[in-house]
Amino acid sequence: MLHDATCRAVRCLARAFAALAACALLFAGAAWAQSGEPIKIGYGISQTGGLAPNGKSALLAQKIWEEDVNAKGGLLGRPVKLIYYDDQTNPATVPGIYTKLLDVDKVDLIIGGYGTNMLAPAMPVVIQKKKMLIGLFGLAVNSEFHYPNYFAMIPSGPTPKTAFTKGFFDTAMAQNPKPRTVAIVAADAEFSVNASEGARDNAKVAGLNVVYDKRYPPSTTDFAPIVRAIQATNPDIVVICSYPPDSVGMVKAINEIGFKPKMIGGGLVGLQATAIKTQLGPLLNGFVNYDFWVPVPKMDFPGVADFLKKYQAKAGSEGVDPLGYYIGPWGYAQMEVLAQAIAATKTLNDDKLADYIRANSFKTVVGEVKFGKDGEWAQSRVLQVQFQNVKGNDVAQFKDISTQVVLTPSEYASGNVIYPYEKAK
Repeated sequence: MLHDATCRAVRCLARAFAALAACALLFAGAAWAQSGEPIKIGYGISQTGGLAPNGKSALLAQKIWEEDVNAKGGLLGRPVKLIYYDDQTNPATVPGIYTKLLDVDKVDLIIGGYGTNMLAPAMPVVIQKKKMLIGLFGLAVNSEFHYPNYFAMIPSGPTPKTAFTKGFFDTAMAQNPKPRTVAIVAADAEFSVNASEGARDNAKVAGLNVVYDKRYPPSTTDFAPIVRAIQATNPDIVVICSYPPDSVGMVKAINEIGFKPKMIGGGLVGLQATAIKTQLGPLLNGFVNYDFWVPVPKMDFPGVADFLKKYQAKAGSEGVDPLGYYIGPWGYAQMEVLAQAIAATKTLNDDKLADYIRANSFKTVVGEVKFGKDGEWAQSRVLQVQFQNVKGNDVAQFKDISTQVVLTPSEYASGNVIYPYEKAK
């Protein structure tokens, strides 16, 4: 009896020690998953200056990705740490930021900041250091460099310059009678120049007569003289390629002067931002403009609703765009592509990561992403959206997509254009 009791006690102790050992291994495994030096990912991102509203929104999205990936154990068994600096929406700061990240901070990888004007000046440093770069919302940044290890997180596709306004022209040329003349106005800055070049090509293909084609300095604050000069040429349609501060100035001047071409918009950066939408309110009615993602049912890709729920819960305390539709999902998807490449290759080697990204497609919150020539998307998916029935300056109406009607591409269309423009006023 005593022997049996002793044996039972020994067996109980053995089971207890086994359970403790299993727990120790479990905790050791969890600790190991977050042990070692973090994988440092560096970049510049606008937190002040004209691109700051979108830059802050993108940064919040990237921080949410950082939290998500670390909650799952990091990458390659190491935590991930984002290291970023404010580029102040000043292209002159960018080369120094990336040089510091690589030479002083010794980051493992870099990503691109936000916007064509901020990505282009990073490219010489990236090429010299032989790094891989995924840029956020850069239009045709690699069209001159043809650098094989650059990738664009923007759905402009294989012909990025024309893609920005192609849907605008397609919509205009589908009207009866067709427009015959076009005015093109652009800020004298990298993005706007690229977009206006594409608009010029689209106008030529459409057989339109260009009656006005000029640039203005990015420092311009009074847009009334520009609008009056365009109005004097009496164009049927008007393409504007601008950055956020001048986009606001253009919309206000057009409404104040009462300029009413048959169709207007195309490439105004900033009209996608909730703060600018609520600032301008009904002044936006009738404008047809590009966008990249809006919450229509056909764009409810796996994971995007969960991301936006997290984003919107944090947006108030972070002081960023409360809805996050424009750039938020793209900042998150930018990091998803990088993470999936690292997980698949099990390396941080830039060349190997670039080889993998070139050869594969990626499941992201903005849908499936596949890269092609010059690192652009293999297929274009730029939207043209018209503001309709905007009333007052309440933010809730912009959460309901009925005030923003997707016109093109047809597979994502959610309604019809109001044409001519004055009918939407």
